[in-house]
Amino acid sequence: MSNPQITALIAELPDGVVVTDPDIVASYRQDRAADPDAGTPMAVVRPSNTEQVQTVLRWATAHRIPVVPRGAGTGLSGGATAVDGGIVLSTEKMRDITVDPVTRTAVVQPGLLNAEVKAAVAAHGLWYPPDPSSFEICSIGGNIATNAGGLCCVKYGVTTDYVLGLQVVLADGTAVRLGGPRLKDVAGLSLTKLFVGSEGTLGVITEVTLRLLPAQPASSTVVATFSSVRAACDSVVTITGRIRPAMLEFMDAVSINAVEDKLRMGLDRSAAAMMVAASDERGGAGAADAEYMAEVFAEYGATEVFSTSDPAEGEAFVVARRYAIPAVEAKGALLLEDVGVPLPALADLVAGIEALAAHRDLVISVIAHAGDGNTHPLIVFDPTDADMTRRAELVFGEIMDLAVGLGGTITGEHGVGRLKKPWLAGQIGPEAMELNRRVKRALDPDGILNPGALI
Repeated sequence: MSNPQITALIAELPDGVVVTDPDIVASYRQDRAADPDAGTPMAVVRPSNTEQVQTVLRWATAHRIPVVPRGAGTGLSGGATAVDGGIVLSTEKMRDITVDPVTRTAVVQPGLLNAEVKAAVAAHGLWYPPDPSSFEICSIGGNIATNAGGLCCVKYGVTTDYVLGLQVVLADGTAVRLGGPRLKDVAGLSLTKLFVGSEGTLGVITEVTLRLLPAQPASSTVVATFSSVRAACDSVVTITGRIRPAMLEFMDAVSINAVEDKLRMGLDRSAAAMMVAASDERGGAGAADAEYMAEVFAEYGATEVFSTSDPAEGEAFVVARRYAIPAVEAKGALLLEDVGVPLPALADLVAGIEALAAHRDLVISVIAHAGDGNTHPLIVFDPTDADMTRRAELVFGEIMDLAVGLGGTITGEHGVGRLKKPWLAGQIGPEAMELNRRVKRALDPDGILNPGALI
């Protein structure tokens, strides 16, 4: 027997927008975090425009139905985990883009993939910098929901730095326009920034105005291997104290060997760490900065330093770094962390994670956007082994406690979602936690938007 509430919603929307087929609905229960506590929604709704999103949220408010917004489903903290009896609102069909080369802006719907936006603006000689490692499969809407970063954010900033305006549908179905194609705009409270990183708990973003840059200059790449993890991490502080590289990435021994297992590109399997750095300054400064980074790596005891201005050679190492997560994932199920610390504490964080891995008898690989202190510890475990799963879950929290104890954060770009929510109050404190709740209550008084996530 069909649910009369969902039947009413089906009647209000075009054919095919509401999906109730159990097999299809089941495929939307989890994002990439594979939250084992995911519920079973009554339907998946795939609107194609703002008006249809408004219809969905008016219906959901009237019937007090939970709504979980979802992008491409590549989230790593359970932010798009479905809830029992609710609906999943997928933005995958919202894929329009308009590029304005004069103002260097693009108006984009949230369902476009990051890589598709990059390609569309590149046709106009422009560049959208934020570049998560999953840029080929993650959506702009999801990037905004978690304020995603990426490999080049050490120099160019994260998603929020490129969001000039939004159209967002609130829980009651009201559509609001915030900001716009203006580089300077301080009229009113900074509401646009409020929604970036809100993980679908305050509203559903249906359109975004993005700031673009001229095409990225050609870069010089420097790759260094180390026999000491601490030396590799300490080199980061020296480099960033003088220059701002376009990329400064870290891989540990586990990730180096996992990538080499798959790509067979001749990476040094004996290395304790590898740094992949790049500089892209115009007018020759890029080469000088690359030379400086090579000198610093050597000063900190690098066993080998390789420099190149050849784009293909440099990109091969960038690909290796981007491939680290799926390569390590081939060794077992993963609990993925996203902790960050101030740069002077980076070496202590990585050393502390190594100690925790030994204490819990687990493989934990660490990769990092080292230039801004954002690390991604990858906890490898066998979900069929109850004791190993218990140890993995324990160390998941211990790593967050370690980061916060070093003055850091439980998440730099993946979001809090559901998996990290128990640790949020411990980082931001009770006063800030209550302020978060007050904002949530003001915009979503019935608590229908992504219940159980973030707050």
